[in-house]
Amino acid sequence: MDHLDHPSLEQWEQRRLWFEGVEEQSRGDGSYLVSEQACALTAEVQAAFCAGAWLAVIVLSMAVVDAALRETEVPGFKGNTKNLINDAGANPELQELRVRRNSLIHVSPSSPAITVDQMWGQRSELEDEARKAVMLMFEAFYIGPWT
Repeated sequence: MDHLDHPSLEQWEQRRLWFEGVEEQSRGDGSYLVSEQACALTAEVQAAFCAGAWLAVIVLSMAVVDAALRETEVPGFKGNTKNLINDAGANPELQELRVRRNSLIHVSPSSPAITVDQMWGQRSELEDEARKAVMLMFEAFYIGPWT
């Protein structure tokens, strides 16, 4: 059950440094208004990422995007996340992340978004998806510097 075992300290630290590097690069030298809820959820994304909980990273990353855009980029927005991403002028690749997140949390018994076999056999691909989700999350989190 390698994906249920805790990672080594070395692996955890490598993941932590990668995650923090993506955040730092995305933030750059700007000053930003940030969402309190998105900040709190980002800490959960980091913990899930370091633990190797790849699907949790995908789901939580989209929650961060939603919170950040609603609180800082399009305050008062009442529509769905699909329209929110468009109205905020965020990276269109977030739509793919949104669709993937939806497939994971809204069950389709005839066509599951993930199977136990995939959890075991596609760890590397799931990690790649999680890394992309983190990069998109931070891009959206730091979409517009505060001036």
